[in-house]
Amino acid sequence: MTKLVYTLFLIAVLGIIGFATALFWKLENTRPSLKYNDFLTNLENSEIAEVHLKGGNISLTDIYGREFSTFSPDVDTLMGKLVQKKVAIITEDDRPSPFGNFFTVTLPISIILIGGLLVMRTQQRKSEEEPEFAKNKAIHFDKNNKPITFDDVAGIPEAKEELREIVNFLKEPKKFSRLGASLPKGVLLQGLPGTGKTLLAKAIAGEAGVPFYSFSGSDFVEMFVGVGASRVRDLFREAKKNAPCIVFIDEIDAVGAHRSGAGSVGGQDERGQTLNALLVEMDGFGRDDTIIVLAATNRPDILDPALRRPGRFDRQITILPPDVKGRLKIIQVHSKRLIISENVDLAEVARNTPGFTGAELANLVNEAALIAARENKEAIEADDFNEAKDRILIGIERKGFVISKDDRRTMAYHEAGHAIVARHLPEADPIQKISIIPRGRAMGHTLQQNLTDRQAHTKEYLQTRIAILMAGRAAEKIGLNQQTTGAEDDLLRATQIATKMVCQWGMNEVIGPLAYAKSEEGFLGDQTNSLIYSEITARHIDMEVRKLVEECSQKAHAILLQEKPFLRHLAETLLQTETLDREEMEIIFECSRNKQAAEISESSEGKIHECMTCPATSHCAHLPSPAGKP
Repeated sequence: MTKLVYTLFLIAVLGIIGFATALFWKLENTRPSLKYNDFLTNLENSEIAEVHLKGGNISLTDIYGREFSTFSPDVDTLMGKLVQKKVAIITEDDRPSPFGNFFTVTLPISIILIGGLLVMRTQQRKSEEEPEFAKNKAIHFDKNNKPITFDDVAGIPEAKEELREIVNFLKEPKKFSRLGASLPKGVLLQGLPGTGKTLLAKAIAGEAGVPFYSFSGSDFVEMFVGVGASRVRDLFREAKKNAPCIVFIDEIDAVGAHRSGAGSVGGQDERGQTLNALLVEMDGFGRDDTIIVLAATNRPDILDPALRRPGRFDRQITILPPDVKGRLKIIQVHSKRLIISENVDLAEVARNTPGFTGAELANLVNEAALIAARENKEAIEADDFNEAKDRILIGIERKGFVISKDDRRTMAYHEAGHAIVARHLPEADPIQKISIIPRGRAMGHTLQQNLTDRQAHTKEYLQTRIAILMAGRAAEKIGLNQQTTGAEDDLLRATQIATKMVCQWGMNEVIGPLAYAKSEEGFLGDQTNSLIYSEITARHIDMEVRKLVEECSQKAHAILLQEKPFLRHLAETLLQTETLDREEMEIIFECSRNKQAAEISESSEGKIHECMTCPATSHCAHLPSPAGKP
């Protein structure tokens, strides 16, 4: 509301308060009434000192100084009696004042009506001329403040190159329009969460130096039908006033989802009207309207086809997680303002974070800085990056969690089994760390490092993954002759991989190159839904999935039987050190080999041989002693 409206509203309130005050004052000063019979009696007894006549209304004062009021139906007869009793008489014209009702009734009502009309008029003018919904979202870049540019975006060079044309058109529209070319009306950025879609949209506006309107799809959708469509019209009305400009709608799937064929009700009807308004506004762009509509989503599969057709969102750019070169550039961008030790190799950090998105890499760098600051270090070291990665992937250490000796031994054998089988199979990713320290929901973990960013997996690699997952259960059986619930997650993941190999990827000779499942999760999702197939086919699928898992489990069991001394040595060392890296694991392997060779030599030659690198204790001399232990 404007200042004028506030002023008129204040005047109306004060007028009402004044009127109420006058009314209460009048009621407070009204004389008590007296019956006319009693008045005549008092008059006959000469007890009336003065009367005030106003038509038939009488205000009187008796000889005792008391004041009353009454009404006379016959004033002419009463006047003779008053004169006879020698009562002081005051008369007043009883005709109403022309201003009486005006000040008491007409003026307050008029003020209220005028104020209400002004408020309604102001709101109508604002809805027609000043779309506050759009104006409040506008970001006008100040030349004195450095905006976000393409230099702040790393790891997605193809998307940046694709969008430079948009920037050039916003900077020099005549360069393209002179040849009759028209700018694409809309650009749809689709990709996983955290890949930099929003940052890229802001960089386009920063490079072009134009106003930037940023919205979320949920900003348009309300409970009341018609509000979203009105907001869409307000947005594009304001955008046309400030052209050239960029309109960015994040999570557009909230308002642009596929419309069902049946009649919609409630929120679906509101979304449908909002989507229709968006489609109409995008069609309403003229050739000279330099307005770019950018939209981002991680669910392009559910968008309405009318929204994705040429003429609306002409270009669709897919943004995937960066490769190792992209990850290095992203880490370098986020590390500019940090103090990093010279011994830290950022390229190694990039290699150790396959699959990380831009947002996860930014979080990694920030977590490493927080860890270093918590320990009062002068600079961020490599161990801080490793700890930050473990926090992101697995969770924080549960230092206060109490574990029994039997559970710790089970965890040690379980994780040692994963590591030994992964070391033995050539298709497996190299081991990076083994730990029995509880983190997050995991009691222990074995981290493997991808040397390359795999985009396609071979059948041998997937079988290796299943064998590694089943190795923990096999190690518990071989080393401790028991089975525990610790293999629950391993069994689930192994079954999922085997099911996809059989039903989705055609990697089974019996089922053949057919797909009996499809992904329904969304963009690059991995949740699968089964298609319709016969009971006989379902039986064959169950048999082949079970056969595949059992074969991989037997392979892991055979490897661990062959490496049983190594399994025992590695598990016992884990119980002492709790965490081992790849180099320490190789040392333990060599020590186990030397110790086993010494035992064989002793039994064959009858001589006593001692392994210089592996004393009689279970802890290897090449490894550091655990914290707090000699």
